[in-house]
Amino acid sequence: MTSQAGVERRSIDVIPDAERHGRASSQFTLWFGANMQITAIVDGALAVVFGADALWAIIGLLIGNLAGGVVMALHSAQGPRLGLPQMISSRAQFGVYGAALPLVLVVLLYLGFASTGAVLAGQAVGEVLGVPRTAGIVVFGALTAVVATLGYRYIHLLGRVATVVGILGFGYLAVRLFTQYDVGALIGVKPFDAVTFLLAISLGAGWQLTFGPYVADYSRYLPRDTPERATFHATLWGTVIGSQWSMTFGALLAAIPAGPGVRFLDAQVGFLGQLAGVGAVAVAIYLVIVVGKLTVNTLNAYGGFMCLLTTISAFTGAARVSRLGRVLFVCGFLLISVLIAVLASRDFLTNFRDFILVLLTVFTPWSAVNLVDYYLVSRERVDVPAVYDPDGRYGRWNPVALVSYLVGIGVQVPFLAQAMYTGPLAEALGGADISWLVGLAVTAAVYYPWARRTARPPAEMIYPPGTVTEAATTR
Repeated sequence: MTSQAGVERRSIDVIPDAERHGRASSQFTLWFGANMQITAIVDGALAVVFGADALWAIIGLLIGNLAGGVVMALHSAQGPRLGLPQMISSRAQFGVYGAALPLVLVVLLYLGFASTGAVLAGQAVGEVLGVPRTAGIVVFGALTAVVATLGYRYIHLLGRVATVVGILGFGYLAVRLFTQYDVGALIGVKPFDAVTFLLAISLGAGWQLTFGPYVADYSRYLPRDTPERATFHATLWGTVIGSQWSMTFGALLAAIPAGPGVRFLDAQVGFLGQLAGVGAVAVAIYLVIVVGKLTVNTLNAYGGFMCLLTTISAFTGAARVSRLGRVLFVCGFLLISVLIAVLASRDFLTNFRDFILVLLTVFTPWSAVNLVDYYLVSRERVDVPAVYDPDGRYGRWNPVALVSYLVGIGVQVPFLAQAMYTGPLAEALGGADISWLVGLAVTAAVYYPWARRTARPPAEMIYPPGTVTEAATTR
């Protein structure tokens, strides 16, 4: 059994074959449900807010979601084979201590998303309970803490609930949108603009790439013989369909011209309640918003817990944590996110856009190193016990991965186009931000030939004693 009294027992240790369960289809419902939510709607709206026509924004978002979704799904496909959390497995590239460098940035990622999610969910909770936004944020934080503490099984259960609730709730809102507004008049209003089109692609890709550091956390319990292709496609289409649905909806909402009543750009939660109608229907939509945000914020809290534990364990050697430790880690993380949400700036949309684009700068090089190493250099052969041993095969620090990672970040700076800074090459491109593409390509180009000469992958997969059953050793 993986749990006792409902609380997950495993943390950053390897999942033994005897405790594996489920099907690849569980990845579809988890990631579909996690993306059918209001922050994804806001992400889609940003492309229109910052100048794109709704039609070109939707096309650009689709390209970005597909490109980023492929990278994300390749990370997910590692889970069943390794049985490890994503950031623990990255020690095979960066070294046991070296993996802590991107981990610190990953924790900031989770805090940022948890905080922005709490801002929107807190508004919805406030509408349902008739309390101020601050109280709604606190209540939402407490709900998130409960599910994240219970762990893996309950997170997947919540994903299935969110899938059903999201389809019903946002499907209803889509019908209301098409019956209340002339949607045809919202598209094709502006001519094609390359700069805003590239921004839409970046927003879609950035959304997907930020799942990369924790996506395998939710596939690691699948049976070891689960086909990689099945895990890949279930994750890819769950995340792409869910996010594209939400972002398309957001782009159309942002294109609605100013009129009487609340505008989406001014009050995202309030506008959806207004669109739904009045009374019980509006309350139901607020609950849909809460369920969707609870799903993805639980992923952030759970992922933050795993990353904090991974960082600490690199220096302490611990591979597991007590249930009390789990509760303290999760609650501490969520307390910080709630405080950030309460104190958040009201300039939400601009700050959120810059937050997404900054995350792209940090995580595209990490993804490039991880995927190139796993699939091309190590060829899916990992010495799993060594990722817990600073004196083992992967050592404390791997300068090849760390230098490639830092080069990948640095090379993007001239291509950045953000509110606080626009690089010279971005200016030469008319303000188009293609930094993530440059970071992905350059990091892979630097790391691959260097790692091919220096890496020492095992001849075959090596698992800890007692974790693999005889039936699961063949693929």
